[in-house]
Amino acid sequence: MNPTDSAPSSGPDADGSYGRSLLNRVLRGQESGDPRLTHVTELPSRAAHVTKWPEWTSPDVVAAVRAGGVEAPWSHQTQAADLAASGRHVIVSTGTASGKSLAYQLPVLTALQEDPRATALYLSPTKALGADQLRMVNELTSEDPLRGIHPAPYDGDTPAEIRQWVRANARWVFTNPDMLHVGMLRSHQRWARLLRQLRYVVIDESHTYRGVFGSHVALVLRRLRRIAARYGADPVFVLCSATTADPAATASRLIGAPCVAVTEDGSPQGSRTVALWEPPLLGAGVTGENGAAVRRSAGSEAAKVMADLVAEGARTLTFVRSRVGAEAIAMDTRRLLAAVDADLPGRVAAYRAGYLAEDRRALETALSEGKLLGAATTNALELGVDIAGLDAVVVAGYPGTVASFWQQAGRAGRRTQGSLVLLIARDDPLDTYLVHHPEALLGRPLEATITDPHNPYVLGPHLLCAAMEQPLTDAEVHEYQAWELLSGLAGQGLIRRRPGSGRDGTARWFVTGDSHPHDGVDVRGGIGAAVAIVDCETGRMLGTTDAGRAPATLHPGAVHLHQGESFVVDELDLEEGVALVHAETPGWSTSARAVTSLEVEELTEHRVHGSVTTALARVLVTRQVVGYLRKLPSGEVLDMIALDLPPQTLPTRAVLYTVTPELLARAGIDPRHAPGALHAAEHAAIGMLPLVATCDRWDIGGVSTAEHADTGLPTVFVYDGHPGGAGFAERGFHRLRRWLSATLAAIESCGCHGGCPSCVQSPKCGNGNNPLDKAGAARLLTAVLAELGEGDGDHLEP
Repeated sequence: MNPTDSAPSSGPDADGSYGRSLLNRVLRGQESGDPRLTHVTELPSRAAHVTKWPEWTSPDVVAAVRAGGVEAPWSHQTQAADLAASGRHVIVSTGTASGKSLAYQLPVLTALQEDPRATALYLSPTKALGADQLRMVNELTSEDPLRGIHPAPYDGDTPAEIRQWVRANARWVFTNPDMLHVGMLRSHQRWARLLRQLRYVVIDESHTYRGVFGSHVALVLRRLRRIAARYGADPVFVLCSATTADPAATASRLIGAPCVAVTEDGSPQGSRTVALWEPPLLGAGVTGENGAAVRRSAGSEAAKVMADLVAEGARTLTFVRSRVGAEAIAMDTRRLLAAVDADLPGRVAAYRAGYLAEDRRALETALSEGKLLGAATTNALELGVDIAGLDAVVVAGYPGTVASFWQQAGRAGRRTQGSLVLLIARDDPLDTYLVHHPEALLGRPLEATITDPHNPYVLGPHLLCAAMEQPLTDAEVHEYQAWELLSGLAGQGLIRRRPGSGRDGTARWFVTGDSHPHDGVDVRGGIGAAVAIVDCETGRMLGTTDAGRAPATLHPGAVHLHQGESFVVDELDLEEGVALVHAETPGWSTSARAVTSLEVEELTEHRVHGSVTTALARVLVTRQVVGYLRKLPSGEVLDMIALDLPPQTLPTRAVLYTVTPELLARAGIDPRHAPGALHAAEHAAIGMLPLVATCDRWDIGGVSTAEHADTGLPTVFVYDGHPGGAGFAERGFHRLRRWLSATLAAIESCGCHGGCPSCVQSPKCGNGNNPLDKAGAARLLTAVLAELGEGDGDHLEP
């Protein structure tokens, strides 16, 4: 049973659970009815549903799995393995630590043992997860008769001589979408041995492939199926995912073929106490931008909670959204514990990407065995790595999707006595909404994974790659609905159509001779060319970012964090693609401020609801970073520093609504206060869009104006921050009433007086969060929702 299907329980049994006792420990010394605790739910335990080994499974594979400690498979493992073995594409969408790996290991290992020429691919979104899964398969195949399977890695860290061995010998290759795109498909002739006998493709943690990243991966997978077919192979796809909305449709969009879903979880699960927590507002002496109220940070609250739990002896994971946040919480927790017991600080650590593999493995082992009682971690421990027996999970800030929340929560609750899951809200509209509307989090997932492989800014470069791998036919171009797109690329001299060039006399599309399209595709969804981040004192390259985001994150004076180290940017040169930084810990953070204008190019859909018109549009956004704020860790603003950077343009898609001046008058909003009401409603809507679309608020932007040049009316826009759009605005348009209803509720739930980051302030507002009218935004949204009517603002998606 999906954990989100469970209803709250109450009474003596609920209050007597181990998770509830841990929560009481955290609340000790507080009066009953602590206002920070907004909701508590008890999720009951779930018994295991054990089945027999499938008859088709190789006895040698069963023996190897049993030797690894698995006596019998759970029901979802057997069901998914049976579907894959019968030739059906399948996605297994069950909870954290539910053993999804066995669902693909059984059919893949059986096929590779029975046919010594058969091959398989494994794809993961991170190298750490791929290495963890490879280690498990290496253990299963370490002895005869499975030794000849030769599982091997192929990623950016694989040495050249090892890559050559992998191409020649490995039968199960563990890689990632980036390497599949640039290292395998581009030179597929060198991989003919593997492609010719490709039986299975495993896509792990498939729910992470969303937005522009997911759209890129969807096209890489279509190219893989196309090239495999050239060599005579038709592999079965097995996808593993967290619990999410409509996994079958999501998987089908990702691989471009029908997929069956397995969602009934047969693994055991201990009972869990799930609590929602809102940090208090700080005193009047601490203010943020424009004098707004500031809440105690989620990180500070999380460190205090983890210290209390560790002092109680509870094995605890605290999930944080950033690497520096994980380090800071671990450090604060150790400081708090030092006052309790001198031995306890040594039993708390940070865990994040960037550590050496052997260090990560040592931390995982210490946490599983109880030598380590607490760890503050990024989502590096959310995906794949199996750590059992945890007593508590603290989530410092909503992780962005319901699926990710349950992935993180699922790390606790495997002991029979139960566990605690505690979500601590950040100073953010969506976090505020969720802790005051628990049904939006603890009910079934509201979001669905969004991919848009037809985005021309994503599709065009991939079609050039596909044509280089094997010339495209007219039929394939029509299948992608890309005739106009390719004709435009042909006009740019990037591709050309040759009539009668195929063996059957049909036309083919060829890339031009000097093209290198694979190098121009960033599978992770970057905007523009890469900008290198270089330490000017040592010459060390710290990493890269894309040119589209660089002005907002790497402007002169920006504080840049890298693996726990702090740097300050000296110079940003977009033409040369380099940002020069020096090591410095200034004691404050920075956030850019930008001026944004928007031009409507075409309304693709629109609907009229009385005095409100809603629309989906193609737009051209012009944005210029004009300065940045310096903020203390408390949230207090030090000052604003001006910048002079060139403007950038972004062709994308936006959802918008217009209102008439008459509606504003009826809502009690006079013309002087209209800009502040519209602006506040825009900010709050940006913060709430992730509730109905799997995006982060940093993936989207907005513009509001009391009279837009293209509409002639007061208008609010929310747009995708990616060329061509990423599907987020479209999801907002089709879920408009739900989205705006939640936006209004978030504003009304916030306890501040005039507006703060928990409701209508934005951390990236180019106008310095001015003007903002919180009360006016509430009246505006109430009036808009009344015009939309019950249910009229939500439309079926195409």
